[in-house]
Amino acid sequence: MAIRSVKHILPTQPIDMDGVPVLQAIPTAQVDQIDPFLLLHHLRLELHDDRPARIQGVGPHPHRGFSPVTFVLSGENRHQDSWGHNEVAKAGDVQWMNAGAGIIHSERPTEHSVQEGMTLEIVQLWINSPASEKMKQPYYKLLEGEQLPKFNQNGAEIKLVAGEYNGLKSPVQTSSELLVLWVKADSNASFEISIPINFNASAYLVNGDAKFPGFGLVDAKTLIHFGNDGESIGIVANSAQDILVIAGAPIAEKRVQQGPFVMNTETEILEAMRDYRMGKMGFLVESMD
Repeated sequence: MAIRSVKHILPTQPIDMDGVPVLQAIPTAQVDQIDPFLLLHHLRLELHDDRPARIQGVGPHPHRGFSPVTFVLSGENRHQDSWGHNEVAKAGDVQWMNAGAGIIHSERPTEHSVQEGMTLEIVQLWINSPASEKMKQPYYKLLEGEQLPKFNQNGAEIKLVAGEYNGLKSPVQTSSELLVLWVKADSNASFEISIPINFNASAYLVNGDAKFPGFGLVDAKTLIHFGNDGESIGIVANSAQDILVIAGAPIAEKRVQQGPFVMNTETEILEAMRDYRMGKMGFLVESMD
């Protein structure tokens, strides 16, 4: 089975997201998107025990037309939204939300995590939806890490977050063909992941460095974008680490984005802004711990 070559190495860059410092792997000046993946943010939030959890993290904001997916690396992340969901994701859990026609949500630490001095660390991935799926009803699911389908391969525990692999199927509903894996690799673990030939594929090194066939060593907090020239990707972990493997069939449609809205035309963006102002995406009054 041919192993894909490395097409781009994309180290994260620090940006300011409405006053919250985050590391951004895509988009960059070099690579705008890796269709269907629009954005990857890595946030490590030092919590303050002299202020309530309800004013820390990211407050209520709208989305339409894509799926923001949150991987919780440490701490506790409370998701609340205008469709009535109010759940806490802990380390190893994934919050999968398809914004569909429109939803308002917030992501904040819990009061318990603030008082215990935890650090909230997450990776958030934005996945585009095809035009036929953008105006469907919003969807949210908490994927608890211990309940995700998983398998082991040469020193790596691999959890299936989205799609199908090795006879396993993820419980999450997706709006396009995806394969998303959360890998926990031991030091010197060496493994290959089969990728459908028509999928675009990348791997994000969360907290350790790794080697890639034909390229060499890549540092942590870097997104590796593979070429579409093989049926698998090869990874050799240099240290124990978390790796997110993200692959999907390209949507290949015109994309227009304005902040938290991702649609196909400028008119649809204006409609999204109007619908949000008119309350058509609902209202979110956050509950307290």
